[in-house]
Amino acid sequence: MKFRMIALDVDGTLLNDHHEVTPRVRQAVRAAAEQGLEIVLCTGRGSSSALPVLQQLGLKGTMITHNGASIVDSETREIIYETKIEHDLVQRYVTFCRERGIHFDMNTAFDLYVEGMSEEAKEMYSKMLAKPIMRSSSDAYPESLLKMSIFASKLVMDAVEEEWKSWQHDLQSIRSGDYFIDVQHLEASKGKALEQLASMRGIPRDQILAMGNYYNDTGMIEYAGWGVAMDNSPTEVKAIADEVTVSNNEDGVALVIEQRVLV
Repeated sequence: MKFRMIALDVDGTLLNDHHEVTPRVRQAVRAAAEQGLEIVLCTGRGSSSALPVLQQLGLKGTMITHNGASIVDSETREIIYETKIEHDLVQRYVTFCRERGIHFDMNTAFDLYVEGMSEEAKEMYSKMLAKPIMRSSSDAYPESLLKMSIFASKLVMDAVEEEWKSWQHDLQSIRSGDYFIDVQHLEASKGKALEQLASMRGIPRDQILAMGNYYNDTGMIEYAGWGVAMDNSPTEVKAIADEVTVSNNEDGVALVIEQRVLV
């Protein structure tokens, strides 16, 4: 296949478990960009948190953020596409978290708001290069709300996910990591956002290479002409991929690019 676009998940895919872009991965991604391929970060992170990763790669361009709820230009900060969620629909999730003392944040395209922070949350945001804005529970919800993220231990997240199975949902809840559940618009997904961007670029899906490692990556892995799952992916994610490569701690992104692009 001759690819024109590479869509890359960030955490657990592009970055290793120390939240680093290794030299080999950086070199491979940059080499692909120098050959004319468009590199698109396709992440559950917010735009401000994803931007430093793009800068570490020494690249500029368009990013798909918030699990596909927004597409933004990294240079101009233009919001190219977004799926907003209505405030009244998110209220029940906020109430659920407040009653149980579960940490949550609310996201617009570039800003992230919290009502409080534990030491665990502070450490998490630091690793994610995110800078939360403090708000009060009595404040109005942010305008142009795109996503609410819930953060807790895997045990708590498993319990929340199980309880929510009985809910009638007007919003989508998706597991984006062992410690995260994201709540967003029913139509928001990495796959749909990637399709939107590809249509804007005039790039057919068979010329797109996508790599990811978790449930929120399945849409883009299935949409791309060649979808790759990292070895650290759950079994269900591996099952829908065209290829399973080595883990994010073994430079899996670099290996795929070297074998399928830099030849």
